Amino acid sequence: MAVCYDKLWKLLIDKRMNRTDLKDKAGISFNVLAKMGKGETVSLESLYKICKTLECNIGDIMEFADDETNVIRAK
Repeated sequence: MAVCYDKLWKLLIDKRMNRTDLKDKAGISFNVLAKMGKGETVSLESLYKICKTLECNIGDIMEFADDETNVIRAK
């Protein structure tokens, strides 16, 4: 099962932040952002730090996909 972080990238644009800003403010590593850029899983701790920094919930930054193309939407 793949992970889609498109919501996070859109949220960063809305908040006028780039990935480096997020890395520095959330205290996450570049490797976490690299994994997210590839649609790979990251630790719940990293996701928590991102949500806390952006003042949002986990559903606001990610979705699960049953494969690389089909995003599973919550009902």
